[in-house]
Amino acid sequence: MKPKVLALQKLSQEVREIISQRCELLEVEDGNRLSKDQLAALLKDVHGLMQSGVKIDDELLDLAPMLKVVSNVSVGYNNFDLAAMRKRGIIGTHTPYVLDDTVADLTIALMLSAARRIPELDRKVKEGRWSKDEETVVDFGVDVHHATLGIVGMGRIGEAVAKRAAFGFDMNILYYNRRRKVEAEERYGAKYRTLEELLQESDFVVVLAPLTDETRLMFRREQFQLMKPSSIFINVSRGQLVDEEALVEALEQGWIRAAGLDVYAEEPVSPSHPLLRFPQVVTVPHIGSATARTRHDMYISAARSLVAALTGHGEAHIVPELRS
Repeated sequence: MKPKVLALQKLSQEVREIISQRCELLEVEDGNRLSKDQLAALLKDVHGLMQSGVKIDDELLDLAPMLKVVSNVSVGYNNFDLAAMRKRGIIGTHTPYVLDDTVADLTIALMLSAARRIPELDRKVKEGRWSKDEETVVDFGVDVHHATLGIVGMGRIGEAVAKRAAFGFDMNILYYNRRRKVEAEERYGAKYRTLEELLQESDFVVVLAPLTDETRLMFRREQFQLMKPSSIFINVSRGQLVDEEALVEALEQGWIRAAGLDVYAEEPVSPSHPLLRFPQVVTVPHIGSATARTRHDMYISAARSLVAALTGHGEAHIVPELRS
Protein backbone atom coordinates (compact mmCIF):
# COMPACT_ATOMS: atom_id res chain seq x y z
CA MET A 1 0.00 0.00 0.00
CA LYS A 2 1.38 3.40 -1.01
CA PRO A 3 1.96 6.02 1.69
CA LYS A 4 -0.42 8.96 1.50
CA VAL A 5 0.98 12.46 0.90
CA LEU A 6 -0.75 15.81 1.31
CA ALA A 7 0.59 18.82 -0.60
CA LEU A 8 -0.66 22.18 0.64
CA GLN A 9 -0.19 23.83 -2.75
CA LYS A 10 -0.88 23.15 -6.41
CA LEU A 11 1.99 21.23 -7.98
CA SER A 12 3.42 21.10 -11.47
CA GLN A 13 2.94 17.94 -13.50
CA GLU A 14 6.61 16.98 -13.08
CA VAL A 15 6.45 17.30 -9.29
CA ARG A 16 3.13 15.48 -9.21
CA GLU A 17 4.61 12.55 -11.13
CA ILE A 18 7.62 12.26 -8.82
CA ILE A 19 5.34 11.86 -5.82
CA SER A 20 2.64 9.78 -7.50
CA GLN A 21 5.05 7.11 -8.69
CA ARG A 22 5.46 5.82 -5.14
CA CYS A 23 2.83 7.63 -3.07
CA GLU A 24 -0.86 8.43 -3.09
CA LEU A 25 -1.07 12.20 -3.58
CA LEU A 26 -3.68 14.67 -2.42
CA GLU A 27 -3.26 18.31 -3.47
CA VAL A 28 -4.90 21.35 -1.92
CA GLU A 29 -4.45 24.42 -4.08
CA ASP A 30 -4.29 26.98 -1.25
CA GLY A 31 -3.68 24.88 1.83
CA ASN A 32 -2.29 27.73 3.92
CA ARG A 33 -5.81 29.21 4.12
CA LEU A 34 -7.50 26.10 5.47
CA SER A 35 -9.35 26.28 8.76
CA LYS A 36 -8.17 24.06 11.60
CA ASP A 37 -11.13 21.72 11.08
CA GLN A 38 -10.45 21.45 7.35
CA LEU A 39 -6.78 20.77 7.96
CA ALA A 40 -7.58 18.17 10.62
CA ALA A 41 -9.81 16.27 8.20
CA LEU A 42 -7.03 16.14 5.62
CA LEU A 43 -4.20 15.28 8.01
CA LYS A 44 -5.86 12.45 9.92
CA ASP A 45 -4.50 9.67 7.69
CA VAL A 46 -1.51 11.17 5.83
CA HIS A 47 2.06 9.89 6.12
CA GLY A 48 3.81 12.76 4.37
CA LEU A 49 3.20 16.51 4.25
CA MET A 50 4.67 18.89 1.65
CA GLN A 51 4.31 22.59 2.46
CA SER A 52 6.04 25.93 2.63
CA GLY A 53 6.18 27.87 5.88
CA VAL A 54 3.41 26.12 7.82
CA LYS A 55 4.20 25.96 11.55
CA ILE A 56 4.92 22.33 12.36
CA ASP A 57 4.27 22.21 16.10
CA ASP A 58 2.43 20.13 18.68
CA GLU A 59 -0.93 21.61 17.70
CA LEU A 60 -0.58 20.57 14.07
CA LEU A 61 1.09 17.24 14.82
CA ASP A 62 -1.76 16.29 17.14
CA LEU A 63 -4.00 16.43 14.05
CA ALA A 64 -1.76 14.01 12.13
CA PRO A 65 -1.27 10.78 14.11
CA MET A 66 0.13 8.87 11.10
CA LEU A 67 2.53 11.56 9.91
CA LYS A 68 6.12 10.42 9.33
CA VAL A 69 7.73 13.07 7.08
CA VAL A 70 7.33 16.83 6.64
CA SER A 71 8.95 18.32 3.54
CA ASN A 72 9.74 22.05 3.51
CA VAL A 73 9.89 23.79 0.14
CA SER A 74 12.66 26.02 1.46
CA VAL A 75 16.20 25.79 2.74
CA GLY A 76 15.24 27.35 6.07
CA TYR A 77 13.20 25.37 8.57
CA ASN A 78 12.54 27.68 11.49
CA ASN A 79 8.87 26.69 11.07
CA PHE A 80 9.81 23.27 12.47
CA ASP A 81 9.32 22.72 16.19
CA LEU A 82 12.24 20.34 16.30
CA ALA A 83 11.52 19.08 19.81
CA ALA A 84 7.90 18.27 18.93
CA MET A 85 8.99 16.45 15.78
CA ARG A 86 11.82 14.61 17.50
CA LYS A 87 9.64 13.20 20.29
CA ARG A 88 7.27 11.78 17.66
CA GLY A 89 10.04 10.45 15.45
CA ILE A 90 8.98 12.66 12.52
CA ILE A 91 11.54 13.41 9.80
CA GLY A 92 11.88 16.93 8.44
CA THR A 93 13.42 17.68 5.04
CA HIS A 94 14.37 20.89 3.25
CA THR A 95 15.82 22.08 -0.07
CA PRO A 96 19.48 23.08 0.26
CA TYR A 97 21.81 23.79 -2.69
CA VAL A 98 19.26 24.61 -5.40
CA LEU A 99 18.69 28.22 -4.36
CA ASP A 100 22.21 29.28 -3.37
CA ASP A 101 23.08 31.16 -6.55
CA THR A 102 19.68 32.82 -6.85
CA VAL A 103 19.80 34.21 -3.32
CA ALA A 104 23.39 35.32 -3.87
CA ASP A 105 22.29 37.21 -6.99
CA LEU A 106 19.62 39.05 -5.02
CA THR A 107 22.12 39.90 -2.30
CA ILE A 108 24.39 41.59 -4.83
CA ALA A 109 21.36 43.32 -6.37
CA LEU A 110 20.39 44.79 -2.98
CA MET A 111 23.94 45.94 -2.38
CA LEU A 112 24.06 47.71 -5.74
CA SER A 113 20.56 49.13 -5.38
CA ALA A 114 21.21 50.60 -1.95
CA ALA A 115 24.71 51.83 -2.80
CA ARG A 116 23.74 53.51 -6.06
CA ARG A 117 20.27 54.53 -4.79
CA ILE A 118 18.56 52.83 -7.74
CA PRO A 119 14.93 52.74 -6.44
CA GLU A 120 15.18 56.29 -5.10
CA LEU A 121 16.52 57.68 -8.38
CA ASP A 122 14.13 55.57 -10.45
CA ARG A 123 11.24 57.31 -8.67
CA LYS A 124 12.86 60.68 -9.27
CA VAL A 125 12.98 60.12 -13.02
CA LYS A 126 9.45 58.73 -13.23
CA GLU A 127 8.02 61.57 -11.15
CA GLY A 128 9.59 64.20 -13.39
CA ARG A 129 11.96 65.56 -10.73
CA TRP A 130 15.14 65.18 -12.84
CA SER A 131 16.49 68.59 -13.79
CA LYS A 132 19.62 69.34 -15.83
CA ASP A 133 20.09 72.51 -13.80
CA GLU A 134 20.31 70.55 -10.58
CA GLU A 135 23.66 69.84 -8.97
CA THR A 136 24.29 66.18 -9.78
CA VAL A 137 26.03 65.65 -6.45
CA VAL A 138 22.63 65.19 -4.80
CA ASP A 139 22.25 61.95 -6.73
CA PHE A 140 25.64 60.53 -5.81
CA GLY A 141 25.82 57.05 -4.38
CA VAL A 142 28.80 55.03 -3.19
CA ASP A 143 31.00 52.50 -4.95
CA VAL A 144 30.65 48.78 -4.47
CA HIS A 145 33.85 47.82 -6.25
CA HIS A 146 36.96 47.61 -4.05
CA ALA A 147 34.86 48.20 -0.91
CA THR A 148 34.95 45.89 2.12
CA LEU A 149 32.17 43.34 2.44
CA GLY A 150 31.43 41.70 5.77
CA ILE A 151 29.47 38.44 5.54
CA VAL A 152 27.73 37.23 8.70
CA GLY A 153 27.17 33.53 8.10
CA MET A 154 29.58 31.95 5.62
CA GLY A 155 27.51 29.00 4.50
CA ARG A 156 26.89 27.98 0.89
CA ILE A 157 25.04 31.21 0.07
CA GLY A 158 27.68 33.25 1.87
CA GLU A 159 30.37 31.63 -0.25
CA ALA A 160 28.36 32.31 -3.42
CA VAL A 161 28.14 35.99 -2.42
CA ALA A 162 31.87 36.07 -1.62
CA LYS A 163 32.66 34.62 -5.05
CA ARG A 164 30.63 37.31 -6.84
CA ALA A 165 32.00 40.08 -4.66
CA ALA A 166 35.67 39.05 -4.87
CA PHE A 167 35.85 38.16 -8.56
CA GLY A 168 33.18 40.50 -9.92
CA PHE A 169 33.77 43.62 -7.85
CA ASP A 170 37.28 43.20 -6.42
CA MET A 171 35.86 43.56 -2.93
CA ASN A 172 37.76 42.77 0.25
CA ILE A 173 35.93 39.94 2.02
CA LEU A 174 35.56 39.62 5.78
CA TYR A 175 33.39 36.99 7.41
CA TYR A 176 32.04 35.90 10.76
CA ASN A 177 30.89 32.31 11.19
CA ARG A 178 30.53 29.66 13.89
CA ARG A 179 33.67 28.05 12.53
CA ARG A 180 36.51 29.08 10.28
CA LYS A 181 36.07 28.33 6.56
CA VAL A 182 39.61 27.74 5.32
CA GLU A 183 38.40 26.91 1.81
CA ALA A 184 36.64 30.28 1.52
CA GLU A 185 39.74 32.03 2.81
CA GLU A 186 41.86 30.36 0.15
CA ARG A 187 39.40 30.78 -2.74
CA TYR A 188 38.19 34.32 -2.16
CA GLY A 189 40.86 35.85 0.05
CA ALA A 190 38.28 36.04 2.85
CA LYS A 191 39.51 36.99 6.30
CA TYR A 192 37.91 35.79 9.52
CA ARG A 193 36.82 38.43 12.01
CA THR A 194 34.89 38.52 15.26
CA LEU A 195 31.43 40.02 14.78
CA GLU A 196 32.53 43.24 16.45
CA GLU A 197 35.59 43.56 14.21
CA LEU A 198 33.57 42.81 11.10
CA LEU A 199 30.99 45.48 11.91
CA GLN A 200 33.67 48.09 12.57
CA GLU A 201 35.62 47.40 9.37
CA SER A 202 32.95 46.68 6.74
CA ASP A 203 31.43 49.03 4.17
CA PHE A 204 28.65 46.51 3.51
CA VAL A 205 27.33 44.08 6.13
CA VAL A 206 25.38 41.15 4.67
CA VAL A 207 23.39 38.89 7.00
CA LEU A 208 23.17 35.26 5.86
CA ALA A 209 23.00 33.47 9.21
CA PRO A 210 20.27 30.92 9.99
CA LEU A 211 17.62 31.75 12.57
CA THR A 212 18.42 29.94 15.82
CA ASP A 213 18.07 30.72 19.52
CA GLU A 214 21.61 32.10 19.40
CA THR A 215 21.11 34.33 16.34
CA ARG A 216 17.65 35.70 17.13
CA LEU A 217 17.94 39.51 17.50
CA MET A 218 21.71 39.33 17.04
CA PHE A 219 21.57 42.84 15.51
CA ARG A 220 20.59 45.36 18.19
CA ARG A 221 21.51 48.96 18.99
CA GLU A 222 25.04 48.05 20.06
CA GLN A 223 25.75 46.23 16.80
CA PHE A 224 24.50 49.11 14.64
CA GLN A 225 26.48 51.58 16.71
CA LEU A 226 29.66 49.67 15.89
CA MET A 227 29.13 50.09 12.16
CA LYS A 228 30.57 52.88 10.01
CA PRO A 229 28.23 55.85 9.39
CA SER A 230 28.88 55.19 5.68
CA SER A 231 28.03 51.48 5.87
CA ILE A 232 25.10 49.67 4.26
CA PHE A 233 23.21 46.86 6.00
CA ILE A 234 21.75 44.00 3.92
CA ASN A 235 19.49 41.26 5.30
CA VAL A 236 18.45 38.33 3.11
CA SER A 237 18.32 35.76 5.89
CA ARG A 238 15.45 36.09 8.40
CA GLY A 239 13.84 39.23 9.76
CA GLN A 240 13.93 37.90 13.32
CA LEU A 241 17.71 38.27 13.40
CA VAL A 242 17.26 42.04 13.57
CA ASP A 243 15.79 44.33 16.20
CA GLU A 244 13.86 46.48 13.73
CA GLU A 245 13.37 49.33 16.22
CA ALA A 246 17.15 49.49 16.56
CA LEU A 247 17.54 49.49 12.77
CA VAL A 248 15.10 52.40 12.51
CA GLU A 249 17.08 54.24 15.15
CA ALA A 250 20.34 53.50 13.33
CA LEU A 251 18.95 55.08 10.16
CA GLU A 252 17.48 58.05 12.00
CA GLN A 253 20.66 58.74 13.95
CA GLY A 254 22.99 58.19 11.00
CA TRP A 255 24.78 55.24 12.58
CA ILE A 256 24.55 53.62 9.13
CA ARG A 257 23.98 55.03 5.65
CA ALA A 258 21.36 52.73 4.15
CA ALA A 259 19.85 49.25 4.12
CA GLY A 260 18.56 46.60 1.74
CA LEU A 261 15.93 44.22 3.11
CA ASP A 262 14.33 41.08 1.72
CA VAL A 263 13.02 39.82 5.06
CA TYR A 264 11.15 41.30 8.02
CA ALA A 265 10.15 40.34 11.56
CA GLU A 266 6.49 40.13 10.46
CA GLU A 267 5.60 39.24 6.88
CA PRO A 268 3.99 40.73 4.91
CA VAL A 269 5.50 43.87 6.39
CA SER A 270 2.92 46.52 7.29
CA PRO A 271 2.75 49.52 4.89
CA SER A 272 2.92 51.72 7.99
CA HIS A 273 6.17 50.16 9.23
CA PRO A 274 8.68 52.95 9.96
CA LEU A 275 11.39 51.23 7.93
CA LEU A 276 9.36 51.90 4.78
CA ARG A 277 9.53 55.65 5.15
CA PHE A 278 13.28 55.87 4.54
CA PRO A 279 14.20 56.56 0.89
CA GLN A 280 17.60 54.97 1.47
CA VAL A 281 16.09 51.64 2.50
CA VAL A 282 15.54 49.25 -0.41
CA THR A 283 12.70 46.82 0.33
CA VAL A 284 11.63 43.71 -1.58
CA PRO A 285 8.98 41.13 -0.55
CA HIS A 286 11.03 38.08 0.51
CA ILE A 287 12.00 37.11 -3.03
CA GLY A 288 15.41 35.57 -2.33
CA SER A 289 14.67 32.36 -4.23
CA ALA A 290 11.84 33.74 -6.36
CA THR A 291 12.75 32.89 -9.91
CA ALA A 292 10.72 30.44 -11.96
CA ARG A 293 13.64 28.07 -12.48
CA THR A 294 14.76 28.02 -8.88
CA ARG A 295 11.27 27.59 -7.41
CA HIS A 296 10.69 24.72 -9.85
CA ASP A 297 13.94 23.09 -8.72
CA MET A 298 13.00 23.60 -5.07
CA TYR A 299 9.71 21.76 -5.55
CA ILE A 300 11.49 18.95 -7.38
CA SER A 301 14.01 18.66 -4.53
CA ALA A 302 11.27 18.76 -1.87
CA ALA A 303 9.26 16.08 -3.66
CA ARG A 304 12.25 13.78 -4.05
CA SER A 305 13.23 14.17 -0.41
CA LEU A 306 9.67 13.47 0.70
CA VAL A 307 9.45 10.29 -1.35
CA ALA A 308 12.92 9.14 -0.30
CA ALA A 309 12.22 9.66 3.40
CA LEU A 310 8.90 7.81 3.16
CA THR A 311 9.93 4.92 0.92
CA GLY A 312 13.70 4.64 1.05
CA HIS A 313 14.00 5.24 -2.69
CA GLY A 314 16.51 8.02 -3.34
CA GLU A 315 18.30 10.53 -1.13
CA ALA A 316 16.50 12.79 1.33
CA HIS A 317 17.83 16.16 2.49
CA ILE A 318 16.98 15.70 6.16
CA VAL A 319 17.58 18.71 8.40
CA PRO A 320 20.65 18.09 10.58
CA GLU A 321 18.82 18.18 13.92
CA LEU A 322 16.47 15.35 12.90
CA ARG A 323 18.97 12.95 11.39
CA SER A 324 19.21 9.63 13.18
